[in-house]
Amino acid sequence: MQSTREVMIVAGEASGDMHGANLVRAMREQEPELHFSGMGGPALVEAGVELLWDAASIAVVGAFEVIAHLGDILTARKTLLTRMREHRPGLLILIDYPDFNLLLARQAKKLGIPVLYYISPQIWAWRKRRVHAIARLTDRVAVILPFEQDFYKQYGYEVDFVGHPLMDTVKPQKSVDTFRQELGIASEKPLVGLLPGSRRKEISSLLPIFLQAAKLLASKHPDLTFLLPKAPTVSQELLDEQGLSQAQQELDIRLISEDRYSMMAACEATVAASGTVLLELAILGIPTVATYRVSPMTYRLGRLLIRGIKFFSLVNLIGKRAIIPELLQDEVTPERIAKELEPLITDSAERKAMLAGFSEVHERLGGPGASKRAANVALTLLDVPLNP
Repeated sequence: MQSTREVMIVAGEASGDMHGANLVRAMREQEPELHFSGMGGPALVEAGVELLWDAASIAVVGAFEVIAHLGDILTARKTLLTRMREHRPGLLILIDYPDFNLLLARQAKKLGIPVLYYISPQIWAWRKRRVHAIARLTDRVAVILPFEQDFYKQYGYEVDFVGHPLMDTVKPQKSVDTFRQELGIASEKPLVGLLPGSRRKEISSLLPIFLQAAKLLASKHPDLTFLLPKAPTVSQELLDEQGLSQAQQELDIRLISEDRYSMMAACEATVAASGTVLLELAILGIPTVATYRVSPMTYRLGRLLIRGIKFFSLVNLIGKRAIIPELLQDEVTPERIAKELEPLITDSAERKAMLAGFSEVHERLGGPGASKRAANVALTLLDVPLNP
């Protein structure tokens, strides 16, 4: 028997786990009796989801890593399919993670289980033909980027734009004044963020260049203080190997281990690795320079697979123009970073233009309430009456 109060939700990565948890809470606000089970991580567990499989064991990147974890991937799929057949949920919610999730969607359709794809895979960047499989295997698709709705429409498919969930979650816990006071940083000292990412390869590739750029900036602006976030997965040893301890002998660089949004919000400007962090900075209204630097082989492969995309940052893709400077591969040099950052730490025309561009991005992101709007789409598929 199919239960309209049983929902399976599947997220394969940390961001999907977080956004999925917010969706679960939003759905329970309107329908408290819903029972959720599925795959994800600690955020979904905290939201009350019965975890059938921990996504951390299969959240891998790259062909060799996938082969090494193939046993776990197949077992995870079998576990979810068995639960799906035995309990027949009233709805299957899939979050990104297409290679794994589309297989589940295919089985769900055979069992007559409605499917909601929340947070569409980035098929607009590569593997565009997947748009047809997603449309065929799902009942509704809820997208979080405004241009994704236009992308699906090009192929004749209607999807729901619910807005970006980061608009609800990117909130500093402290005021800028409180943050500065706790670090003992005077209000007149400009703060510049150095955000080289949280993966080992990113840090090894970018941090030494960021530190050299900081030295160039400090030679012209000796009152600068630099902030460097440290994720729990990043060791002090790795940072020191890439030159941090030596740079700290010459520069005022503070390591920040907690409340990264408060840290970001306190900065006059930042230089950051490409990723979700660029959109977070735009939401906070912090001028930034975007960087993307990978191995030459990975870059060449990416150029072959990803075509017709003018920008690599979501900020510029959403804005449909160059709101923030993007430095790609050989352009990522200390001199170029310092040149792009310098006008952003003062009340310059470049800074004002960037802040105006961020306002446009805010408007296009749909405003707060993305999780609630996505919950309404999900509850409609469950035939649950919506609260006004």
